[in-house]
Amino acid sequence: MKDREDPGLPITFGPCSNGEYEPEPTDDVQAEMIAAATADCDVGRRVTGLSRREFLRSAAATVATLWAIEGSATTAAGRPLGGGYPIARVGLEARRDPVTARTLLGSGDFVFDMQGHLLEYDLDPSTRGNWFWGNQFPQARCEVEDDPRACFTMNHFLEEMFIRSDTTMTALSGLPIMPEGSPLSPEVMEETRRIVTALGLDNRILVNALALPQLGPVQGVLEEMERTVDEFDIAGWKTFTHFPSGWFLDDHDAELPRVADAFLNQIERLGKPVLCIHKGLAGNSAIGSPIDVGPAAKAHPGVKFVIYHSGFEVRTTESAYTQDTAGFGVNRLVDSLLRAGVGPGENVYAEIGSTWWHLLRRPEEAAHVIGKLLVAVGEDNLLWGTDSIFYGSPQGQIDAFRAFEISAEFQERFGYPALTRQIKRKVLGENACRLYGIVPLKSSLWFSPEDLAAARADHPVAMRTWGPTSSAEVKEFRLHHRGWP
Repeated sequence: MKDREDPGLPITFGPCSNGEYEPEPTDDVQAEMIAAATADCDVGRRVTGLSRREFLRSAAATVATLWAIEGSATTAAGRPLGGGYPIARVGLEARRDPVTARTLLGSGDFVFDMQGHLLEYDLDPSTRGNWFWGNQFPQARCEVEDDPRACFTMNHFLEEMFIRSDTTMTALSGLPIMPEGSPLSPEVMEETRRIVTALGLDNRILVNALALPQLGPVQGVLEEMERTVDEFDIAGWKTFTHFPSGWFLDDHDAELPRVADAFLNQIERLGKPVLCIHKGLAGNSAIGSPIDVGPAAKAHPGVKFVIYHSGFEVRTTESAYTQDTAGFGVNRLVDSLLRAGVGPGENVYAEIGSTWWHLLRRPEEAAHVIGKLLVAVGEDNLLWGTDSIFYGSPQGQIDAFRAFEISAEFQERFGYPALTRQIKRKVLGENACRLYGIVPLKSSLWFSPEDLAAARADHPVAMRTWGPTSSAEVKEFRLHHRGWP
């Protein structure tokens, strides 16, 4: 099997999408990153005497890949960058010796992924035959499974998240809560609940129930929310404002359903105050923008607003927040909070699922996004998330974040804080536990650290992405979900 000899670089590049946007093609700079990382890893395996497989599964390959990312990005910019991976510059040893590399990268941090996705395709009757949206492309196949749908099932999710990465807890957006007449049948909803219940054996997986108040009558949604809290152990809520129809969190548009106040009041009343809201990755749609977050948070201080993606959009260059750039990408969230007077450490939390996967290969933009979010919401309100399993095992993302730093120049020039180990620990997991009011489960699932290391080294499947890789595949993905993201 090819994966046995070449398990791929430890950090995935794509192209890939979570199904909510069309994937960006690999540009010349990223192609150079891949080529430089591959070449340096080839040198590393020869110098160390390790097999290609052994070296690529080591921390030294991770450092080599980060070295290639920073070097290629710096060359393309023609100047030093505002953010990067200093451990890749400490010396050649970190790119050659796996033990040194792992020591520098760090390990043992508690990791709580705020945005995990289990795709159990047997939930939908349309998948119970022979058709599957991923049949047409090999990236969606698990080499060790007969049925390619198995790549997205419960076992594969557990494997990618808890065995092939340092993730120890995660939150799933499941449980579709809809009024009577929903296109999602009661059978599908009950099967979803059964699977999520089976996953959360020791409370390391939390569930946010999906509620869409715009699909009225709103009273039906509110009643379903109450029934769900009575019958199931949910941690919070998940909603979209741009899909399947539009509404705003602050009810400012009289032409759209004005359901926000009733919805947010119900969240406060039911005692499950965490609300995760998809904002960004919406094709720059005004309805998918976070412009309504600040006013809604100010009006409902008892609700904890978690902003998935932090307003990030693909094909948008992230820069410092200014009045001229306030209407783009993550700056829309920053601007909304500033205008509403919602400050750091209050009731808005920024989450970086999908956002970090894109930006870890664009170090200067990453410095701007992490820096301005730390300023806007505070170090206690920035949350780790990966949107996996679309992007494969999140371990590469975790290691890249551990290694990432904001330059002293950007700290002085833009007022960004230093990205210290203490802040990284908060972001990676401590903040999420504080948000939900829970005690972290720091032990790995079922395995000792030594067992996990051995399992990762010997895993038969390459590090790869599992989401759609082209516009055609995104279209098939959406058709399969009947338009649902």
